[in-house]
Amino acid sequence: MTHQVHAFEPPERFVAGTVGPPGERSFFLQARGGGRVVSVALEKVQVALLAEKLEELLTEAARRFGVDLELPPEEPAPAASDNEPLESPVDEEFRVGTLGLAFDVDTATVVIEAIAAGEGELDVDEAEAEAVEDDDDDDDEPDEDLDRLRVRLTPQATREFISRARRVVAAGRPPCPLCGQPLDPRGHLCPRHNGYHR
Repeated sequence: MTHQVHAFEPPERFVAGTVGPPGERSFFLQARGGGRVVSVALEKVQVALLAEKLEELLTEAARRFGVDLELPPEEPAPAASDNEPLESPVDEEFRVGTLGLAFDVDTATVVIEAIAAGEGELDVDEAEAEAVEDDDDDDDEPDEDLDRLRVRLTPQATREFISRARRVVAAGRPPCPLCGQPLDPRGHLCPRHNGYHR
């Protein structure tokens, strides 16, 4: 069976978002460009981890490669934060199993790759930040036959993605002040209260 690579290099829009009410939210990455919209489903923890690892990647790129993470003078200032909902209809292309990150030194861009979960597998792999090399050792890639979404972002667009992803993760149910688990509007069985509703 052939696999699909949905490449947006760069996308017109790339965001993390949700569908559904708090407590029942489904998380998605959505990319738009060239008249196409691609949405892939993932877990909340994957969105949080992606934002964290992207922040580390930008910091490491600035340290190792001297990449200027500020907006170049010829580039227009970004518009207000993208708080718009995901574009409808949200059709899930695949469920993400692995997230990969890289920094392309030649173009000073961040490459994000969301790879479909394999048969019976759904891992949250911590993505390693590394420079993209131009050599051809991609032949031994284990997930070569899996669908994937690949986007290439400027450091500024990456920062905007991180900011929105963190807002999306934080917008869920507030945590219980005692146990830290999400509060359910229908009642919360707190283990710190021996299972009594709060």
